[in-house]
Amino acid sequence: MTTSANSEKQPNLLRSIAAWGVHLFTASGSVFGLLGILAIFEKDWKMMIVWMIVAMLVDGFDGMLARWADVKTYANGVDGALLDNILDYLNYVMVPALFLIKADVLPESVRLFAASSILLTSAYQFTQTDAKTDDHHFKGFPSYWNVAALYMLLMNLSPWINFGFLMLFNVLVFVPIKYIYPSRNSYLRTLTLALTYAYGAIGIWGLLQYPNQPQWVVWASFVYVAYYIILSIIPKKKNNAA
Repeated sequence: MTTSANSEKQPNLLRSIAAWGVHLFTASGSVFGLLGILAIFEKDWKMMIVWMIVAMLVDGFDGMLARWADVKTYANGVDGALLDNILDYLNYVMVPALFLIKADVLPESVRLFAASSILLTSAYQFTQTDAKTDDHHFKGFPSYWNVAALYMLLMNLSPWINFGFLMLFNVLVFVPIKYIYPSRNSYLRTLTLALTYAYGAIGIWGLLQYPNQPQWVVWASFVYVAYYIILSIIPKKKNNAA
């Protein structure tokens, strides 16, 4: 009986360690957000890009790891969803907001207004009770401000055009379009995952070459952006998988 009890405790201990390790992995996103902020203050855009990428990779893998480790059972003292939202607000909103103020991608006269606007609209977006719907969608523009900031840095568009896009995205936060959650989407799942991974891999490869990134990478990435938007807005049947 003692041996059996010990054997049961050991797997549970290991699973608890794994589950708490996943929470620590998620929390590491705060460190990468801080490093991104320090890079912005130094106007070291290359290192800002590096830390943004690392933070996005942590965010991209922590949900899968959390489900694998069953954190809700073995590390239920921490609210993983709340932790994830806090770090998403830091890395997807606060860091790009500071970038908008420090970089030369917006007219100087509206930088503080633009940064403040995304802080406020994202505060609303993050705290909606149905911000993430039961069928795994984001309701309203899902605060991809870090992605928008990177496009502004790479494309060298007119600062007023960048400002116009920012204002459009702010409005879209309040428009109840259901944007797909790529890793949990069930509609055209195989194609969506393949395009998402390709977008991520090619995008990271291109970004790491900044400021000498191939421009074709930037323009080719809009194939995925267009696919993402179209898949999000077209009517979908329930339980329709690829």
